[in-house]
Amino acid sequence: MNIHEYQAKQLFSEYGVPVAAGAVAKTPAEFDAALAKLPPGKIVVKSQIHAGGRGKGKFIDGFAGGVKIAADAAQAKDYAGKMLGNTLVTHQTGPAGRKVQTIFFTAATGIAKEYYLAILLDRATSQPVIIASTEGGMDIEHVADHMPEKIVRRYVNPGVGISPYVGRELGYKLGLGDDQVKQFTKLLDGLYRFYWEKDCAMVEINPLIVTPEGKIEALDAKVSFDDNALYRHPEIQALRDLNEEDSKEIEASKFNLNYIALDGNIACLVNGAGLAMATMDIIQYFGGKPANFLDVGGGANEEQVTAAFRIILSDPAVKGILVNIFGGIMKCDIIARGVIAAARNVKLTVPLVVRLEGTNVELGREILAQSGLAITAADSLSDAAQKIVAALK
Repeated sequence: MNIHEYQAKQLFSEYGVPVAAGAVAKTPAEFDAALAKLPPGKIVVKSQIHAGGRGKGKFIDGFAGGVKIAADAAQAKDYAGKMLGNTLVTHQTGPAGRKVQTIFFTAATGIAKEYYLAILLDRATSQPVIIASTEGGMDIEHVADHMPEKIVRRYVNPGVGISPYVGRELGYKLGLGDDQVKQFTKLLDGLYRFYWEKDCAMVEINPLIVTPEGKIEALDAKVSFDDNALYRHPEIQALRDLNEEDSKEIEASKFNLNYIALDGNIACLVNGAGLAMATMDIIQYFGGKPANFLDVGGGANEEQVTAAFRIILSDPAVKGILVNIFGGIMKCDIIARGVIAAARNVKLTVPLVVRLEGTNVELGREILAQSGLAITAADSLSDAAQKIVAALK
């Protein structure tokens, strides 16, 4: 689950991570009250959407920039009025863009130097890893590709946690002075405690800045949380903004389905995240384009499979469906009955290719063959992908 920058900064403040003063407005009527909370001086006006590249983005009406620096409150109100309710398009939103429904005003801060700082889980080592760089303000992927030597990594033993010497070590590697290293160490301690205690998937500050006065501050904030741990954090769940999520993904979450919408026309219904990724890859390999990632899990029931079909077919771009199931915990005959019931319930009208493998596979295939429905059986994943691609052509 992702949250907005203003929400992330509120949480940062609770853990002692320094941020500039800020205030939020969701309607034009709230602009004056929000701006009154800021100190005199320049004001940064920030569109709040769940996407990066806001500063370089462009609104559909031609207004450029989802982040603007205003000379005073009057200009800040003018910028905010042009952003709020408008649709911002960035390199991460796609051409459809995202509608801006919240404005975040912050006090402008002078910048002497920019850095990058993030904490995330390294799945290869099953440990949190701190990633830092002197190249703040840039996409970390670009830095990794073109200046890998500028990236510093530090793994943290989850059983021990972070110690002050880790902050000092990283601070000096970034070239910070003695006073900044002390500040950085304190900031990193708070950031790591936030990451760990709130079950974050990723915490990113880009840029982390040093002001002309020598103070360290988080100028931006991007946070995502582990969905599987949200039940432990009702206060975090309350921050969820459904306006920023695909309606199909919201519906899928109600049935404990892992669904992500894509831009293809072949829908995938698979049990297991790894198998789902492989299914998407092989569809692409044979010339098709997957319309979604959909993992129904190892113990899906008829209700979940029916919901999955309904969600898939709510996407008008879907022209065919590939079901790829490995029967382990869930037997193939039970899965076959669920697929048939789902296909009948949603009145399926697009080509459906089903590949079953695993426990009771022969019985499952027999049930599908005797269903009387227009279901194409496949013997392997490769066979299934070729058949669904051919059906659409």
